[in-house]
Amino acid sequence: MKKEHTPLQHLFQQEFSKMVAVISNLFGLQHIETAEDIVSETFLQATETWREKGIPPNPTAWLYKVAKQKTLYHFRRDKIYAQKVMPALHAQQETTAPEPDFSLQNIRDSQLQMLFAVCNPAIASEAQIGLALRVLCGFGIDEIAEAFLTSKETINKRLFRAKEKLRTEKIKMELPPENEIDARLNNVLHIIYLLFSEGYYSTTSNQTLRKDLCLEALRLCLMLTEYERTHLPKTDALVALMCFHASRFSARQTSREAMVLYEDQDEALWDRELISRGMYYLDRSAEGTELSSYHLEAQIAYWHCMKEDTAGKWENILQLYNQLLMINYSPGVALNRTFALYKADGPEIAVTEAEKLRLENNHFYFLLLGELYKTIDPQKARHNLQQAYTLARTQTEKEGIQALIHRLDQV
Repeated sequence: MKKEHTPLQHLFQQEFSKMVAVISNLFGLQHIETAEDIVSETFLQATETWREKGIPPNPTAWLYKVAKQKTLYHFRRDKIYAQKVMPALHAQQETTAPEPDFSLQNIRDSQLQMLFAVCNPAIASEAQIGLALRVLCGFGIDEIAEAFLTSKETINKRLFRAKEKLRTEKIKMELPPENEIDARLNNVLHIIYLLFSEGYYSTTSNQTLRKDLCLEALRLCLMLTEYERTHLPKTDALVALMCFHASRFSARQTSREAMVLYEDQDEALWDRELISRGMYYLDRSAEGTELSSYHLEAQIAYWHCMKEDTAGKWENILQLYNQLLMINYSPGVALNRTFALYKADGPEIAVTEAEKLRLENNHFYFLLLGELYKTIDPQKARHNLQQAYTLARTQTEKEGIQALIHRLDQV
């Protein structure tokens, strides 16, 4: 069922990560759980107060004011500031805890530093994604569990281990040194890419959550473009890639949440503003000398924003996939490259290449074979589609495959 977000839920997702980042930046990542608790208590108080008195004229300012009060109260009450934070900050001459600074610039600086802290290579990739969704995107435990089709208990364990790493590795909220920024940025971009992919290719049927994941990934990447040290051509390329993909979001599903194949999508539903924005960032990405996988994927996504099915279009896509396979091989890229080969050179040559892949636990592999065989051997096409149906993980996917089988039977 599609979830509806209340104004307070939207505000939580927008402000939770900002407030946690600022408080963590002030007192250190070893207190990140305390920062989360303070922000959660702030929103709980907002829920109770606003229910009785109504939403204030400036709800964000109200939240920041209450969070400041709760932060100061907490660290004074538990004497954490005097006993633990002060020695860590080497500032024993201070006698009072400084207030959190919720200025726009400090929020942006703190979120950027938090992004690099969360994406530290010392933390397992899967845990990085969960931590990013929690402290950078403001998603609740229930939402993260739904995104990964797992239990709240599993997510809580992952987050606990990730936060333990933050403590034991003494990871600080700061940008890496100049000579390390490029390598660390690669990891940050990779996590953002995985976040977007989890939304765009998600197996959950929650449309709102899927779009939110994609938009949050895009927001994080755009944040990187606002700082000179992280605004590199590969950053622009990833922004372009996400804009192109997100532009077709509304056309990829029907109102019944059934998947719509690319060739069946209504071009009128594509978001032209996002396509235009993607083209802007794609042009900017060409300024450097590095050719990253994001550059190639963004160019492939750009060609997919042209609905007309021409030989030239698919030949360009095929050549881009050939380059992508050389620098970043994956079974998914190999499958997509084979589909481009089919569109450019026909099913006979493509089916030979496809069967070499032997991805027999991948339902997309059998979907591709079903498409390739439909004019060569309809019986084989049907058999492969049935295999895809068996391997598909969600009811939405199964319904889409069943529709393909039905269409094949009508021919």
